[in-house]
Parts: sequence; structure tokens; C-alpha cells
Amino acid sequence: MTSGGGNGTSGWPRGDWQAWLSLIPVGLVVVVVNATSNLMEAQQNGRSLQIWEPFVWELSSLVFFLALAPLVGLAVERVPPRSDNLLRFISFHGALTLPFSLVHVTAMVALRKLVYVLVGQNYEFTHGRPLLTFVYEWRKDVITYAIIAAVYYGFDRWRRQRAPVKADERIEIRDGATAVFLPPSDILYVEAAGNYVQFHTAARAHLVRGTLATWEAKLAPRGFVRAHRSRIINRAHVSALKPTPAGDVEITLDTGATVLGSRRYRDGLETA
Repeated sequence: MTSGGGNGTSGWPRGDWQAWLSLIPVGLVVVVVNATSNLMEAQQNGRSLQIWEPFVWELSSLVFFLALAPLVGLAVERVPPRSDNLLRFISFHGALTLPFSLVHVTAMVALRKLVYVLVGQNYEFTHGRPLLTFVYEWRKDVITYAIIAAVYYGFDRWRRQRAPVKADERIEIRDGATAVFLPPSDILYVEAAGNYVQFHTAARAHLVRGTLATWEAKLAPRGFVRAHRSRIINRAHVSALKPTPAGDVEITLDTGATVLGSRRYRDGLETA
């Protein structure tokens, strides 16, 4: 997570203190391991290195990783990893690793220089090779960014799965000018329809303006799973899954109706 030898490296989603706090003990372990490794390597190579120096390098890196963590969490909240948006997810977060690393390295080096000034010494970070040094640090920061993003995403999923849902809790949808209140248990499945989504119940269908991704996030804690690129389904109403010759899956609901699921989401349907 961090670097030594004069170099250095750190991440949190909105309001998720559990995810952020979990990064602290892990970061401190990395600090101790990296700092002591630097001390041992310096001794083996005959270099002069004071005991406090590698700890300053590592702690300065950790401090700013923790400071940047909430922003990584917000980014994951905005563009989470899903099988239908992997290209956008990779490109969005890959691009963010550059400013993430730039801010981290700049702040980290500034803090190190301040500490060295206070003890009457000079700290050199780039050794005359700023571009190469940044590429070196960015390479490690990409890994740290990915770890932080994974921690926040994992905590978010865990929180959603454990969130209690009242049996009589209803959701409000707007079917035209009419406000309709539906118990989630009444919804069989939801599918995309252009700029709209259609809620299917045993009684009728409701056409609502919005995106499937937005409703998937709202309904996932209530037992809805992705069955197709354009369809999410209430797992409680699934009575049978039957493979099709094309490798997809035919989903039979407890109403007797059947809908098609994509092979891409078959595993999720079977294990949900």
C-alpha cells in the first residue's frame, strides 16, 4: 500500500465508516512491514538510514490514502462494477487513478519534506527523475485504489444484504400522473422499455420513467436479481429454471408465466 526508500502510497463510499475504519488496521500493518523491510534492506546494503525515516515515509502515505478513501467510495457508488457495464467501470476508475495518485504523491511528499525540515534535514523524493518516479508511484497507487474500491463495494453489498426490510413496506412508482404504491412482494419482474421501466405484477403492468439500473439498486435488498441485461426478477416468485438450447435460461414464475434470462446472469439466478 505504501512505498519506502524516499517514495510512498492509500482510500472510502459515502457515510460508510465501517469500510473506512477497516482500512486503518490493514494500513498500519503495511506501514510496519514496509518500514522494517526498508530498515533491514538498508542495513544489508550498508546504507545509512535512521529508524524513524521509513516510518515517516509509510505513515505519510497512509494518512493521505485514508484521506482520499471517501472519494474512492463515492466513485464506486457512482459507477459500481456490474457485468453489463464493465467497460465503463474499468475506463472510469482507471482514469481516476491518475488524479488519485497525483494528489496522494504531492501531499505525501509535502508532509515528508515538512517533517525533515523540522528535524533539520533535507528530503529528496524524485532524485532528478520526476516523471519516472511518478509512473513508479502511480503503478502502486492503481493497486491501492483497487483495494480501497473493493473494500467499499464489499461493505456496501454486505450492508444491503443485511438491511432489514419490512414485509409491508411499499414502494412508490409514478404510472403516468398516478402514484401507485406497490408491495415489493407483488412485483414479479421489472424490465427496461426505452427511457422507461415496466413493473410486472400478477394483476397488470405499470410503465414508469426511469432506468433499470436505478431500480435494481433500490430493489436488490428486497430479493431482486439481474436476470437479463434489460430485466431484473423477484427471486421469491421464481419456481423453476430451465436451460435453453442457446445456453440461456427459461425462468418459470409461480404465476405460470415464463420470461427469458441471459446466460451471463444464470449463475446469479441459481445461487441468489
